[in-house]
Amino acid sequence: MRVSLKDVAAHAGVSIKTVSNVVNNYQHVTPAMRERVQRSIDALGYRPNLAARHLRKGRTGIIALALPELGNPYFAELAASVIDAASEHDYIVLLDHTGGMREQELLVSQGFRARVIDGLILSPIELEAEDLRDRAEDVPLVLLGERDYDLPYDHIAIDNVAAARAAVGHLIGLGRREVAFIGARRGRSEPAQLRVRGWREELTAAGLPADEGLVAATDGWGHADGALAMRHILDGGRRPDAVFAYNDPMAIGAMRVLHERGLRVPEDIAVVGFDDVIEGRFGAVTLTSVSPDKAAIGRLAVESVLARLNDRAPQPRRIRADYRLAERESTLGRAATEKPAHA
Repeated sequence: MRVSLKDVAAHAGVSIKTVSNVVNNYQHVTPAMRERVQRSIDALGYRPNLAARHLRKGRTGIIALALPELGNPYFAELAASVIDAASEHDYIVLLDHTGGMREQELLVSQGFRARVIDGLILSPIELEAEDLRDRAEDVPLVLLGERDYDLPYDHIAIDNVAAARAAVGHLIGLGRREVAFIGARRGRSEPAQLRVRGWREELTAAGLPADEGLVAATDGWGHADGALAMRHILDGGRRPDAVFAYNDPMAIGAMRVLHERGLRVPEDIAVVGFDDVIEGRFGAVTLTSVSPDKAAIGRLAVESVLARLNDRAPQPRRIRADYRLAERESTLGRAATEKPAHA
């Protein structure tokens, strides 16, 4: 039998309103009263009807999260952080996979799920500013990723140029002088352009040539793309002493090719990735990587949606999430890396 608020109130000897105030976490309830009601909730096994709670507010209790690549470890980890953050506010998350295709991103952004969601968190790849400028749907939209649309929507991203400069600066600080970049995208890709820009700026600032012959463009950003890009550089007769990859899967693919060619990481060629996904921490050589604060990105995205729903954010915000450089064996070597593989 389902336990009701009335049952809890009778057990605790208080009013139904008091129980409701405790369940909804209203701040004016005294600690003693909160504890009294909570004991009855625990004793009876009461569980709030979240669907009914949201419906009373005219909401569904669902936030949609639209990502370009669910198979990419970074987006999988990001999705987990959004789901965790949403659950803290009694929301569930509906995942959409756009494949990074403009028509799918248009479909999602223009509100084809508007009747079943309270807000949308979107990580676009191919959408243009005019696609979103004409958006008629009033469901709150929060953008993730590095493309700057200059539109009245909350936008959460890390500083890709600064993060790329930190990665390349780390390599230069270790004495590396010929740093390749793999993952420049054929066609438009703002994240790739920003990371190439950071690579170029840091080399130039150090008085080193930003050798465009060491930039390998790819069609995708997976393990095979990284391997192909690494082979392209080596087969062209170039032997850089370091590689900065667009992301971790590409870095891991590149390291596989280096192993096949008899080149040691990091003794012969140091490697840095981007995104700090879990597989990079458990390879034979652990991967140094730019580590965005994925938990913070997920939390900020959910909080931004809820702030819009509750009219607590009058002006669109550009939010910079934190990042750090996780230094591991692919640049420091095993002897110099004292942190365990899970660090």
